Amino acid sequence: MPPLFEELDSRDSPLGQISLRKRRIPAFGDRDIYEVKLGEEFLMSSMFVAAEEALSTLGLAQVQGDNLSVVVGGLGLGYTAVAALKDERISELLVVDALETVIGWHQAELVPLGKILNADKRNRYILGSFFDLATDPSTGFDPASVGKQFDAILLDIDHSPTEFLNPVNAGFYTTDNLSRMAAQLKPSGVFAMWSQNPPEEHFEALLKTVFERVDSHLVSFYNPFQGRESTNSVYVCVKSSV
Repeated sequence: MPPLFEELDSRDSPLGQISLRKRRIPAFGDRDIYEVKLGEEFLMSSMFVAAEEALSTLGLAQVQGDNLSVVVGGLGLGYTAVAALKDERISELLVVDALETVIGWHQAELVPLGKILNADKRNRYILGSFFDLATDPSTGFDPASVGKQFDAILLDIDHSPTEFLNPVNAGFYTTDNLSRMAAQLKPSGVFAMWSQNPPEEHFEALLKTVFERVDSHLVSFYNPFQGRESTNSVYVCVKSSV
């Protein structure tokens, strides 16, 4: 019988101690549940992935054309990236993460979706701060092609536009910095972002200072710990065509 709990890895990171755990909860079925903790804070769990997958499906649904180049900000357990790769129009996917440890978990296939990402030649891991790469036009997201523009940028790093994984991330959520990121999108390109909270009017208003169209989506999923439905949200923004 598999152990009910196992810590697969735990390391220091620039944000603190980060750990990968695997557990089984018999009441929730015969399956492994993967969790990531930063210190004592739970960052993500494979129990709840509907909104991470919806970030890709909702965002990419608004992208026109084929042969798409897409950026995913935040690797996590890989659900957003794998959902994106199900779109056959994608020709390349750059997955940006600031933590070498998290990329290493996938490369070593300590997490189940690492095998899928490693096997897909369209996928490429980029080690670096999404926020730095998004706002510095001298680098951009692709180190092999400075100034490159993308069809979509999908972001899942902070808990919400007002609750940050790292306090320094707060500076990203301004018209100036969102505009710098939008400059890396092609005309009519899409920026989509996950949040653990319901849509926030002030953030929608901020997004509208940069993007031509902004839509917010509530994503519902069953939370067995609470015995009820929970919700996250996904913002989907479309850049002007000119």
